[in-house]
Amino acid sequence: MANTRTIWITGASSGIGEALAKQWAQTGTVLILSGRDKQQLERVALACKNTGAEVHVLPFDLTNENEIAESVAIVQSLVSRIDILVNNGGIGQRSLIIDTPTVVSRKIMETDFWGHITLTQQILPFIIKNKGGTIVVLSSLSGLFGFPQRSMYCAAKHALHGFFETLRLEHHKDNIKVLMVCPGRVKTNISYHALTSTGTKHGQMDKGQEQGVTAAFCASKIDKALKKDKKQVIIGKKEVIMPYLKRFAPWLFYRIALRIDPNS
Repeated sequence: MANTRTIWITGASSGIGEALAKQWAQTGTVLILSGRDKQQLERVALACKNTGAEVHVLPFDLTNENEIAESVAIVQSLVSRIDILVNNGGIGQRSLIIDTPTVVSRKIMETDFWGHITLTQQILPFIIKNKGGTIVVLSSLSGLFGFPQRSMYCAAKHALHGFFETLRLEHHKDNIKVLMVCPGRVKTNISYHALTSTGTKHGQMDKGQEQGVTAAFCASKIDKALKKDKKQVIIGKKEVIMPYLKRFAPWLFYRIALRIDPNS
């Protein structure tokens, strides 16, 4: 992949988004960093500028359709093309179905699904006009199977697969490529910020998350998957066996899944 690329990353203020920005920050690269926390985006931007990238900070809320539309317009005025769009922003969940009110469920779906769909649909004509590009979608292992206390998170991630696999097929002739990224446990703040049934933050780092792969490791795997033109990449430690068990030995998958502490 050429160094002269324009890359737009959502959820770039921390975690995998930040790691991807730093992974790709080099002379000739134009980075557009988005998220809700402008101060943290500025911090990431400074680090990326120090390694030679041209960086634009563009904060917006994925749940606000007007802000998305405004951001798309700004991007089209700033750059001549988008080579890579990274749909990464999102929120986790730690609540049982029976305890979770619709308002909390909708907030998760608005952030983890509809925000990415809205952004992609609005910027897609611009990408097509400039002879194509790659859309990187941060799904999850939970996008490949269900898991306790993650009902709407799983639902949103499953929905992303359906939408973006269809997009890949519909726009193959437009040179639109899609990489679905399915990380397992990555040491980020997602469990800390995950929503409980009351809509408040979980407020703690899960043990499994603490022992997961680093965001930098995840970013390097995504970069390698892009270079190999992969359609999907699964990233993690021993938990990456779970989608294969679900497919080839479902009885064993369910036995193991029932034994896993959802807060581990």
